[in-house]
Amino acid sequence: MKIAGVLGGMGPLATIDLLNKIIKYTDAKKDSDHVHTLADNYTEIPDRTAYILGQGENPEKHLIDSALKLEAMGASFIVMPCNTAHYFYEKVSGAVKIPFINMIDEVAKELDGVEKVGLLATKGTYKGHIYEDIFNKYGIEVEVPPIDLQEIVTDLIYRVKEGKDNIDQVPIDQVLNYFSDLGIDKIILGCTELPVAFEKLKIEGEFLDPTKILAVSTIRLMGKKLKEC
Repeated sequence: MKIAGVLGGMGPLATIDLLNKIIKYTDAKKDSDHVHTLADNYTEIPDRTAYILGQGENPEKHLIDSALKLEAMGASFIVMPCNTAHYFYEKVSGAVKIPFINMIDEVAKELDGVEKVGLLATKGTYKGHIYEDIFNKYGIEVEVPPIDLQEIVTDLIYRVKEGKDNIDQVPIDQVLNYFSDLGIDKIILGCTELPVAFEKLKIEGEFLDPTKILAVSTIRLMGKKLKEC
């Protein structure tokens, strides 16, 4: 019996978004057709971006503890709906005996033939070159916005984390226009709060949702039927 382990809590809304998408994109007629999941909504994991920027506690031990817990509970493999936490991927993956699916790698696989993408993400993801380090292996160039526009992205991400209703006041269109002016039409929503925000704001475009991609990969790994999506 296969079980998908979800290393979550970063943040809890992003974790629920992954679980919802696993359900949404599974072609199921009854309960047993769905994916068996174990989710550790470990909200006490220290802020990943703060650590990468040299301003907070190292979350590595907490991430490893969660992965080991999921393994001990019978997870067949682990998925983690947090882009920035993939900065610690190698250390966490090396601490468990079961596969740990790399979300960033799964996104890269969806970009066959694409040479350049725009990235919306946390400052930690930008500074840690989390996407660049993997995308370079696929020959994909990653364009990031300048510092002033990164502040806009950060504001949107943390308003979602804080559960604020005024996310429509964040001028995210300035960032999207920056990529448009560069002729970049493929944009990665590289923080798991961003798909939640973009859905609420009803923003349309050529966006890649890593949460959705990870959900689809999870369904496939579990050998379940996939809905057209």
